This record gives sequence, C-alpha cells and structure tokens, in this order.
Amino acid sequence: MKEKVYYSRTEVSEEVLQLRAKVSLLTKQLNSLTAADQKEKQRILRKLFGSVGSNATVNDNFHCDFGQNIHVGDNFHADYNCTMLDLAEIRIGNNCLIGPDVGIYTAGHRLEPEGRVLDVYGLPITIGNDVWIGGHSTILPGVTIGDGAVIAAGSVVTKDVPPHSLVAGNPAKVKKGVR
Repeated sequence: MKEKVYYSRTEVSEEVLQLRAKVSLLTKQLNSLTAADQKEKQRILRKLFGSVGSNATVNDNFHCDFGQNIHVGDNFHADYNCTMLDLAEIRIGNNCLIGPDVGIYTAGHRLEPEGRVLDVYGLPITIGNDVWIGGHSTILPGVTIGDGAVIAAGSVVTKDVPPHSLVAGNPAKVKKGVR
C-alpha cells in the first residue's frame, strides 16, 4: 500500500508559500524560453525538479505544484501543456515520452463533500523506463506504470499498468502486450 501525503489548504506554512512562489517563478521562466534555449531550460529544470537525468526536455506550457517531488531519468521528454500535480512523489524512468496535454496527478480529494475543498491527499506515481504516454492522457494518484508500457492517446489510467502492455480507454484497460 502506498503512503498518502496530506495537505491542508487552511494551514499553509510560510515555507510552503515560499516554495510555491519559487515554483511559480521557475515555471514562468521555463515557459517563456524558446526551443533554442535548451541549456537554460536544463538549468531551470535542475532547479525546479527533485532530480533530472541527462537530455531532459520539457516543451511550452508546463505546470506543477511543488516541482521538488518530480524525478525524471535520462532522455525524458514532456510535450506541450503537460501538468504534473506533485503533492506526492512522481518518479519517471529513462527514455520516457509524454505526449501533449497529458496530466499526471498525485493529488486527490475525499468523496464526502464536507471539507473536500480544504483537504487534499496525494499518492505517489511511478512510471518505469521506456514508457510512452499518448496525448490527452491522464494518470491518476497511486498508479505504477511498468517498463515498456504504452498508454494510448486519451486514456485515463486509474490502476497499475503491467510492463510491456498497451492500455487504452476510460478507464484504461490492457489491450495487448508490446515488445
């Protein structure tokens, strides 16, 4: 069982406020750069993320909550309009490709309406090596995606994905193995 991280919107510490301000500034700087500014993008990613492998790229309009909970391996690529809600840790392996308009969300809310807007929980997400996540897909809290998996465009991944499998749909289901 993965450990939940809890966050209260009513009791935000000064440290968290400062971190969120830093992340906001870094993402604005990152999103203002052109594709020709790869060295500067790399520098910002290393300040923003918890860890970054070699040859990581993130295209325009990237957003995250804390940044420091995001860890990406070598040859990572996130296409346009990627959002990572990293209340809990997001670990992404080597040689991973994330298509446009993908959301990776560790954050969730209680089902009961009382206090839903005030309290948030997060469950870590792990994405293995050599994974391709197709455009407009959503990865929900607590999911693990195995090595070599392919997430078809538009999928909503609510459960763990076995290694070397293709999943598709809402909710995403295994369609076949890939090698």
